[in-house]
Amino acid sequence: MRRLLVAVVGIFILTAASAGDGLVNKKSSFGVIETLDRLETVLEKKGITIFARVSHTAGAEGVGIALRPTELLIFGNPKLGSHFFTSRQTAGIDLPMKALTWEDADGQVWLTYNDPQYIADRHGIVDRGEIVQKMSGALDKMTNAAVGSADK
Repeated sequence: MRRLLVAVVGIFILTAASAGDGLVNKKSSFGVIETLDRLETVLEKKGITIFARVSHTAGAEGVGIALRPTELLIFGNPKLGSHFFTSRQTAGIDLPMKALTWEDADGQVWLTYNDPQYIADRHGIVDRGEIVQKMSGALDKMTNAAVGSADK
């Protein structure tokens, strides 16, 4: 019973953090690069595939545009994500998962990713509730470790 309550509260908090736009935003205790390095390390330890890392800042600089630090990590776990595709292949536009680390105008660093429930809702996936919960829980833990929430 207690586990169920904890799970429900965790899902509520995760959903509240998404604020209807499907994004989960977490403040980081580290810089943009270090936050993404930490996430990449956690993902690799869990056996999650890293597909690419993109520096939007470097891309912008390459065309003469100044951009605060902004980096993207593309990653996935086919054991979970593929279940979305068997329901609706259009989920492939939103998967693999992406995590964006970025610095706002005040110098605060954020880690942002798409809420798996939002992806499921967007594609009308209603038969993968257990998979959505697993993905949401795993992402919450791994991103907390990346931003320093698990260190405190």
